Amino acid sequence: MFTLENVYQASFVLKDIIRNTGLIHAPKINPDVDLYIKPENLQVTGSFKVRGAAYKISQLTMEEKAKGVIACSAGNHAQGVALAAQRNKIKSVICLPDMAPISKVEATRSFGAQIELVNGVYDDAYKHALKLKDELGLTFIHPFDDEYVIAGQGTIALEILNDNPNVEAIVVPIGGGGLISGIAYTVKTLRPDVKVYGVQAAGAPSMVNSVKEGGILTLDSVKTIADGIAVKQPGQNTFDICSKYVDDIVTVTDDETATAILTLMEKQRLVAEGAGAVSVAAVMFDKLPVKGKNTVSIVSGGNIDVTILSRVIDRGLLKSGRLCKLSIALTDKPGQLRDISAIIASFGANVVAVNYEHAGKGTDVNSCIINLELETKNSQHIKQVKEGLTNQGFVLV
Repeated sequence: MFTLENVYQASFVLKDIIRNTGLIHAPKINPDVDLYIKPENLQVTGSFKVRGAAYKISQLTMEEKAKGVIACSAGNHAQGVALAAQRNKIKSVICLPDMAPISKVEATRSFGAQIELVNGVYDDAYKHALKLKDELGLTFIHPFDDEYVIAGQGTIALEILNDNPNVEAIVVPIGGGGLISGIAYTVKTLRPDVKVYGVQAAGAPSMVNSVKEGGILTLDSVKTIADGIAVKQPGQNTFDICSKYVDDIVTVTDDETATAILTLMEKQRLVAEGAGAVSVAAVMFDKLPVKGKNTVSIVSGGNIDVTILSRVIDRGLLKSGRLCKLSIALTDKPGQLRDISAIIASFGANVVAVNYEHAGKGTDVNSCIINLELETKNSQHIKQVKEGLTNQGFVLV
């Protein structure tokens, strides 16, 4: 078991590798919470993962460094290991799921790593990495279930406690549990009064289920936009630490995560990936008892693939009531679209897309459907527009 001394040692080792990301006050995200953001998305590799990876590699023997290292990752740990290996001038082999965002794959390759794409998810990449480790004699750098990796992630807690001595609660994303393990152990050792909460994606609740059942469980499958925390099974070390030191773990949906990504972009000018935004989503949607408390949410990474960013933003707009899609059944005759547009305009909504289609089989020959996409203010605004249309006799389908 690692000790607090390891965390302080890691902080010393990492001082010339990482950046202290500071804290950003973000009271507008939830007016009832005195919220601060710990923006690890601004870290040198776009994620906190470089902390644990770099500290672990610093502790290898000269013989181990000569042979090189291997790791598996959904993307962020891969970049951390590749950068740390490059700094130490040693070989690195990285196994990634073949569905990992291209941006993460290419970023890892740019640090000089040899890439092995594996069919499946993180757990499949993990099995392949262990096989190559034995075949090639490499040292495996575990993404979360390693005492040195956990100690490296714990340096975030030291920075938070130093930058915000009045902190009352810290909210942390959970995949395999390395980040929250390092933070929870460090915080509870130094400041046991501070609450530590974990957040998982509802489509990948491996740690929350395991802690609830009192033993490690393996999910049959995972499905979430938060690919960085899509882990089927937590580690033994991380499970033990979470069970002992974490106050509670909650889940958030993909829609809630997408809304958090959108909110961070609009209100804080921060780009977060799904895994990094779950901690903010939990605070936004009141999943945790932090009302009125000095709270820090860790945005653990910002390496979101730009090709899916627009889809995530659309989901966030829909969830927050900023985007509305309506289908209206009509009789095909002149003036219908004009009347509908006038009603929508009277409520201050904006039509951004229109699609017309004839009604299906079995309907009147003059029937049609008009599909509209509107920019709206919030869910209440959408309700007003819908009521305005139905009050004038239009049928929403």
